[in-house]
This record gives sequence, structure tokens and C-alpha cells, in this order.
Amino acid sequence: MPEASTGSATANPPRSLAEALRARDDVALAALLHARPDLLNPVPGDVTQLATRAGTRASVVRALDRLDRFALQTAEALAVAPDPCPYPVLESLLTGGEDEAARAALPRALGTLRDQALVWGDEERLRLVRTARELLAPSAQRPSPTGLGPTVAEATAGMSPTRIQEIVAAAGLPATHDPVSAVTALTGLFTDPERMSALLDEAPAEAHQVLERLVWGPPYGEVTPNPTPPVRWLRDRGLLLPATARTVVLPREVALHLRGGLAHRRTAPLAPEVGAHREHRPQLVDANAAGQALAALGTVEELVKSWEHAGPLVLRAGGLAVRDLKRAASTLDTTEASAAFWVELAYAAGLLAADGEADERYAPTPAFDDWCELPPAERWSVLASAWLPATRTAGLVGEQDAKGRTLSTLGPDLDRSAAPEVRHRVLDLLADLPEGGSPDPDALLDRLAWERPVRGTSDLRARLAHWTLTEAEVLGVTGRGALSAFGRALLRRLDAAPLLAPLLPEPVDHVLLQADLTAVAPGPLRRPLGDTLAVLADVESKGGATVYRFTPGSVRRALDAGHTAVDLHAFLAEHSRTPVPQPLAYLIDDVARRHGHLRVGAASSYVRCDDDAVLGEILADKRSAGMGLRRLAPTVLAAQAEPGALLEGLRAMGYAPAAESRTGDVLVARADAHRTPARSAPVPVPDGPPVPDATLLGAAVRAIRAGDLAATAVRREPAPSGGGDVPAPGELPRTSSAETLATVQAAALTGSAVWIGYVNAEGAASQRVIAPVRVEGGFVTGYDHTADEVRTYALHRITGVAELAEDQV
Repeated sequence: MPEASTGSATANPPRSLAEALRARDDVALAALLHARPDLLNPVPGDVTQLATRAGTRASVVRALDRLDRFALQTAEALAVAPDPCPYPVLESLLTGGEDEAARAALPRALGTLRDQALVWGDEERLRLVRTARELLAPSAQRPSPTGLGPTVAEATAGMSPTRIQEIVAAAGLPATHDPVSAVTALTGLFTDPERMSALLDEAPAEAHQVLERLVWGPPYGEVTPNPTPPVRWLRDRGLLLPATARTVVLPREVALHLRGGLAHRRTAPLAPEVGAHREHRPQLVDANAAGQALAALGTVEELVKSWEHAGPLVLRAGGLAVRDLKRAASTLDTTEASAAFWVELAYAAGLLAADGEADERYAPTPAFDDWCELPPAERWSVLASAWLPATRTAGLVGEQDAKGRTLSTLGPDLDRSAAPEVRHRVLDLLADLPEGGSPDPDALLDRLAWERPVRGTSDLRARLAHWTLTEAEVLGVTGRGALSAFGRALLRRLDAAPLLAPLLPEPVDHVLLQADLTAVAPGPLRRPLGDTLAVLADVESKGGATVYRFTPGSVRRALDAGHTAVDLHAFLAEHSRTPVPQPLAYLIDDVARRHGHLRVGAASSYVRCDDDAVLGEILADKRSAGMGLRRLAPTVLAAQAEPGALLEGLRAMGYAPAAESRTGDVLVARADAHRTPARSAPVPVPDGPPVPDATLLGAAVRAIRAGDLAATAVRREPAPSGGGDVPAPGELPRTSSAETLATVQAAALTGSAVWIGYVNAEGAASQRVIAPVRVEGGFVTGYDHTADEVRTYALHRITGVAELAEDQV
């Protein structure tokens, strides 16, 4: 028989959770604090305080939420079992005497509950912590996952004695002298398999149908004031008991008999397997993931650069407006959901932030410039390392919060503390598969649901897992659904860049110019070439090879940025592996010839041109009516529009005007890239207190043990003339100042230990066992067994002192 079910009742079984915890060794106590770190805030003063904190509602809820499905089913079974519950009874509730898998898994599940301090007691008297029983026991307001209802005693608590006697008589039981014994007799009938079977054999066939609808829950049903004969038959014999004026409930004992003693319709003792649904060559997976990683770098760079001149405004409540998200999606040629992910990723990596100015906008941070200078593999590591622990959840964008407000990208309410844990667990499951193996997503979600079943109505963990699979694929952590080699390194917190770098193409220093006014970049371009080409041409398509298209507008943009036609011809000739096509050369010359032919300045604004015929054409064009133009001289037109609007209007009419300064020089329209002040990347929101390290656990266990020693140490009986009583365990000793001083001075002379009560400067009271070595100046210095170090205490803060019994010294 498994270990957890072999032990018989111990000679001195624990009478409380505190006694059960006190009996644990230091390793087991440290394991409890590691599994439930909320118990360490602050460190409990002794084991009794630890047990009290372990039974609080908030702590128990957190512990229950971290149980796997079968451990939770075991706790649910204990919640509907007698209290205390013998091990065989619990085993019967979960196995029905037939489920061998559940029988084999029960010791592990029970061990988990013991380790979490949710269950205590020996094998004959298993007890679920009272708070957990209250949370898991069925009630009308909170049905149990078991589908069971209240016991007979609970369901008849408000029933009149006369009605109880009527039910007892109808069930064929002898009358009793009081309601308590009547309920006991009825309970005995329902828990006796033979008598219960005989009673049900007398039931009408329709009554069995009613019971079948209620047996697996919910156990409540509505009845009319004049119920049907089958329902009346069941109600008269207590097989259905009234819950309210219009509802009845199936008693727990009856349901368990009909179920064959099972607390759950189906148990889940074994975790669902996550196998390789498809298998790919690892090299193919890595190559596919590397392609996705390279695309991710380009997407993030394009997004952040699009915000470096006039980034979107920050909403008053924080976050990005819907129209700006749509504009970002259009820029990236993707969906709004995908754009939200890239925006949040860049924000998590610290590449963009709000600039903090009066007219607050989002803009690149100085870290973006540093990031751009890194090799591609290292740039990817920055993004992936920011994604894995991030608590901000882009998948929530567009949904509503509890107050009905729409959640926006970069808004303040997107943090979900469970996100990093789910991401790590999803990648762990992928890492457990053979290299190149990808799972069935449904199987993976089933496994996660077993490891952390949903006790409420939220399906957040399942959605986080689904988003993780999608995000990992587009980011390049996975390829074709399988974890890449550099994704495994990322999961192990290793440097993934050396694994990714050989898979990425080397940046190229050339393009292929074509006669249709396009240029093909056969790979990622080196930075100076790519930056210049991004100004001179528009991106037409992306992929393994990026296609750029030259247009009059793009060429004019390069001229506005300060380049000359000679510069552009030389640039293309230098970086093209093919001759510069004649149409492209003609396009550059034609735009350059007309560029600056018109000059716009500030009058409000004006247009001047040496060719008065051109100005005449503009005045005659109906499209210029809104500009408020009028001729001042043969070569000058005045306008009511601002210079910027006038430039845009003339360009829309097909002209190529240039702005000029007050001195008549052409203004170069190269806008300086805007950067925020130095910003730190957002810090993930932790999911509860951090998991303590070994050093903190060791110190906490020592402090709890020492505090327990101080709280439970046996005190020496006071002398008859002392006029005092020994304080009860847990109470601080009380002595006068003179008695306190005399006792600690005597202990310092004899080298013995004493027990003191102490109140610190914050008003927190504690009990300590100290061995005084020096008493002077209103302070006592000694070895504190509680803290395992020498400390000094102010005498006026000692509430009292007591000598320890001889066997405690």
C-alpha cells in the first residue's frame, strides 16, 4: 500500500494545525514557506502564529488556486466528508473502490495538501483546514464542484420537529423522542446501503428519473405548491428536503448512495499527456524561427521610427487612442491586435515611452538608438528577454474592465501577474518535447487546465496560454509550433544570441535596381544604406527580399531632406549591382528640375517663381481657390494660407514647391528625430510576494523555531513570596522594573538563560529567550536564542522576565 496510507494512528496525534507544523522538521517547514511565500510577510514569531496565518482566508484561497486538479478534487472530497475523515473513507469517495489510477494517485495528492498545510492529522483523523472547508463545502449560494448538497442534518436545521417525525414515520423508522435522534435515525437509514436500496425499490419509476436529474448536481430543483406524485413520494420520505418555499434539495447522503459513494462524477488523477503532434527537422524549425525573428526586428524598428518625428498623443487616462492604433496597424500592414502586441513589446523593452512634455506624446527613447546599433541577434535577445517576464498583456486590448471602460494599448490596466508564469510553463512543456516536435494546442491547454484548474469563472490562464503560442511564433521563439534552439536558451536564461546569429543573413550593401522604378534588397540592408533608401523610396513589399518603389513623391522627399540630384545619382550608382535604369534617372532629373522652381515663404505666405506663366496656371486652377492666392507682382503670389498648408496644397496639384527662408535660401525639411528623456522599461507586476531564496528560508525557519522555543519554554515556578503566576503560553511575562533588573543581573552572573517579553519601538510585542552577559546603562546585552545572535535590549521595553525550568536552561 502506498506510503501515505500505511501509517496507523500515531500514539499522540496532533490536536491542532500548530501542533502538526511543530512536528515538522526544518526541511518540511522550509518547503511550506517556499510553496506559500505569503506566510513570510512578515516572518511569523512562532509556529502558532504561522498556523494562524496559514488558515486565513486570503492565504488559503491562494494555496487552493495553486493546486492541480486531482489535489483540488481531494480537498473537495474532504470538504464533504465527515470531519475528521479516516483515510479509507476519503479513498472510497475518490475511487468508489474501483478506480485504481485514483487510488494510486491519492497519496501524492494528500501529500501535496499536507505540504501546503491545508490538511493535517494522522491517517485515522484527516482534517481539512477550516477555512478551506468553508470555501469548498457546498451551499445554496456556492455550489460545490462535487455537485453534492447539504447533509440531512444541515438541510433539516430549520425544520419543525413535527415535520421531521412525519418524515421518519414515512421512511418506515420508529418515532423518536427528540428531533436530534430523529435526524440521526434518518441519516443512519440513508447511509445504510441495504436499507437504502430496499427503500428505493419501493419508489415509483418516475421518482428514479427525478433523482437521476439531481444526483450529479446541481442538487436543487424547483417544485410547485402541488408537486407531482413522484416528487411528493420523495419529499415525504426525506429523499428530497425543502430548501426554500419553492425549491427542494437532494441530501448528500442520498446522492452518495446513488453515486456509489463517489464525490466526483469523473476524477482526473493523471496529468494529460502533451506529446509531439507533428515532428519537424530541428534545422527547419530553427530556420523558420530565425526568419520570424528577423521579421520581428524589422517590424519593431519600423514601428518605433514611425513615431520619432510626430508620435501619437497620450490619452488623458493614459494609453494610445484607437485611431492611432489603427494608424500603426496600417503602417505595419497588419491587424490591430498584432500592432498592439508590437507596441507593447517595444514599450516593455524600453524602446518607446511617453516624453513627459505638456503636449505629451509617445516617442522613441535614447535606448532605441543604442538598440539599433547592436547586432541583429543581440537586438532579438533584448526583445525576447523583455517579452518573457512581462506582465503587460496585449491580448486584452479592446476588452472592457470591471467598470465598463475599454482597455487601450499602453494603458494602465493591462498588467496580469499570471502572464509570466503561464509563458514559462507553456515553453517548459514545449521544451519537454523532442527537438522539432510541436504539440496539439488543445492537448497543451488541457494540461495547463489540469495543473491549475479554474475555480471561478475566469478563463484568463487559458487565454494567456493561447496568446503565448501566437506571440512566441511571431517573435521567433518557436518555429512551426516547436521550440527553437535559441528559444530553449532563452528559457534557460542563457545567451541566445550566439545560437541565433549564424542563422540570420548578413546585412548587404547593395540593391538591384529594375526598369519598373523598383529596387530589390536581397537581404537586410546595412544601416546607412537602409536609412537613405527609406527616404528615397517607399517600401512596396516585405519578406525575404524587400521591394522599394521610387515615385515622384519619394524622390521629392529625398530632395526636401537636403539631397541633390547629383547625390542621388551617385548613391544609386554606388549601391546598385545593376545599372541605373534610364526611367529612374529621368525621374530623379525631372523632379529635381521642378523642385524649388516655386518658392513658398511667410507673408502670411507667398509663392514666387521666375516663370510668370506657371503662376498664371496656378491662379487659373480651381483647386487653388481655397488658398486665397492673388498676384502681387509678375513673379509673386500672396496667399492667406500658412506656408505649410500652401506647400501641401501645391504638391497636391502636382507641383514641386520648395520652402525658403527669410533670406531666400531653400529650407531643408529634414526633421530632427524626437527622443524622450532617459526612461526605464516598465517593471512587471509580481504575482504575490516573491519566492524566498534559501538564505531567507533558513533564517525564517530559525526565527520561527527560536520564537517557538520562547513561547513554549517551561518557566520556573515563582517563589511563594514572589506574588505572581506563571504566564500562560503565548502571554508576555509581567514583572516590576526592580524584579526585571534583579533577574537579568543574576542571570548574567550565573550565565543562565531567561525568558523575556519585549516591545520594540514600533509597538510590536515578542517573546525571547536570552542569555544575558552584561547589564549596564539601562540596557541588557546577551545572546538571543530567537535571533541566533548577540543583541542589546532596553530594560524599559522589557515587559517582564521569568527564569526557565532546570531542564530548559
